Amino acid sequence: MPGLFVTAAGTGSGKTYVAARLVEYLRRRGNDVRAFKPVVTGYTAHTMAESDCAVLLAALGEPVSPERIEAVSPWRYRAPLGPIAAAAAEGRRIDFGAIARFVGDAVHASGTGFTIVEGLGGVMVPFDEEHTLLDLVTLSALPAIVVTGTYLGSLSHTLSALEVLTTRGVPVAGVVVNESVASAITVDDTASTLAPFASRIGSGVFGLRHDPTPGELASMCEAVFGVAGIRR
Repeated sequence: MPGLFVTAAGTGSGKTYVAARLVEYLRRRGNDVRAFKPVVTGYTAHTMAESDCAVLLAALGEPVSPERIEAVSPWRYRAPLGPIAAAAAEGRRIDFGAIARFVGDAVHASGTGFTIVEGLGGVMVPFDEEHTLLDLVTLSALPAIVVTGTYLGSLSHTLSALEVLTTRGVPVAGVVVNESVASAITVDDTASTLAPFASRIGSGVFGLRHDPTPGELASMCEAVFGVAGIRR
């Protein structure tokens, strides 16, 4: 039951972009692949076509419909806030147990196919008073991809994410550095600084500039799956 859990050093890092590119890469090579983003905030019926769920469905080659959105992202909240606040704004609470069961069932149902699960926010975003996204990643038993940026402070955020993941025993298949808008820090500088830390845990760092070429995207995907030890 191979797969990957796409998480991040923080919000707005480009997790959905990376997850979608991984899905497309697998599909082009004839692999059976499923993708999920169980919890989404900032979602409304008016923004359905531009939502993260819709991006994943497009990568899967599936239509964007309410039924398919429900299958990919069962927990959707209107407010563009963290999950606790977004749920509270609707008089609801996050049911972490239900989300964990959904992810576990999705991974096991994939059989020999691939499962890509995308989180929300950073790896330590809380779901309730006891659970964070880290707990969901751990329970999924999938290797993690950490997506980060080149903004000032991203190094500390990324190394903190790697520390908590490895402390929990979660294998890290790679760190993907997305070029942050208007950042004076380059992808190469960020990646080269992170590389020694990633190599100590058997991982790699892969940079993505704005508008990467198909070849650059393919190289990133190939490297990520290679580090994860996943046969394509």
